[in-house]
Amino acid sequence: MKYLVVSDIHGSSYYANKIKEIYKNEGPDKIILLGDLYYHGPRNPLTKEYNPMEVAKILNSFKDVILCTKGNCDAEVDEMISDFEFKDKIELTISGKRFCFTHGHKYNMDNIPENIDVLVYGHFHTGFIKEKDGVICVNSGSISLPKDNTKNSYLIIENEKLLLKDVEGNLIDSLTLEV
Repeated sequence: MKYLVVSDIHGSSYYANKIKEIYKNEGPDKIILLGDLYYHGPRNPLTKEYNPMEVAKILNSFKDVILCTKGNCDAEVDEMISDFEFKDKIELTISGKRFCFTHGHKYNMDNIPENIDVLVYGHFHTGFIKEKDGVICVNSGSISLPKDNTKNSYLIIENEKLLLKDVEGNLIDSLTLEV
């Protein structure tokens, strides 16, 4: 099974369209959205081609393959325009490892949930793969609003491989999990 992980679209129809391109190029079985889909938030500038309804239309076209967590900028009204469910967190076993997917405002590298091997989140808009206290912590970055001189990015999980890539598909960082 191959997963495409994307976070922090923040209403950018430009980068929502990039997700369509990435999906076509990468061929994942599932898309995991880590929240902050439509609203840009009070601390962020408007994103490129800000159009939340267009983003909803694009994401809804993938409703059968989307798993989604709720971000701190996502509201009840966002769920009303989405044809998929928002969850607080998603727990999956991939290649024998216990993964927890979440937005990152509650659980992150400074607050790791118990009984997991890999924590995947967004929220901070900075992509990385690091280890802390025996847990692999992965931030998929932000596809639309990267911070701290990081790139617009997404994550691919395929079998035991974690691949952090920029929107052009260039590898930023990677890790192969021990199985």
